[in-house]
Amino acid sequence: MAGENGGGRPASKSMSIIVTKGTLDWAYPPFILGTTAAAMGLDVTMFFTFYGLPLLLKNLDLQLSPLGNPAMKMPLAGMHMAMPNIASMIPGVDAAATTMMNNLMKKKGVASIADLRALAIESDIKMIACQMTMDLFEYTLKDMIDGPVLGGAASYIEVATKSDINLFI
Repeated sequence: MAGENGGGRPASKSMSIIVTKGTLDWAYPPFILGTTAAAMGLDVTMFFTFYGLPLLLKNLDLQLSPLGNPAMKMPLAGMHMAMPNIASMIPGVDAAATTMMNNLMKKKGVASIADLRALAIESDIKMIACQMTMDLFEYTLKDMIDGPVLGGAASYIEVATKSDINLFI
């Protein structure tokens, strides 16, 4: 029967995520969606490429930039303050924005990316580090956390063609 595996039980659903961004704010969606899907019983594969690849580094150094992000409005004195783009040109603004966001997330009990990444490994999420990006930016698996495997576009396409849900983040 379609939708069943050889044992007559329904086949498990699956999800693939292409992770292309590595800033603090863009690191959350793939890890939250991936770990949530895994907790719901889906088989999850995450493919880390270009600027998403550093999310697999042993030493995370995630930054946040308000530049070009008009939706970034931080709670302040009962209001929500947007930062003008010109302010991002001032040295130290990105570091201050990163510190403010980290403090806000800690205050609100939001899990860190390191914690979500550990949960992804614990949840048996398959993580693929893009071989081309590894070569381009001169990383090796020694630079990465334990768990990711190397693969290229064909590795992702093989997974994506079999997945019920495919996300590009």
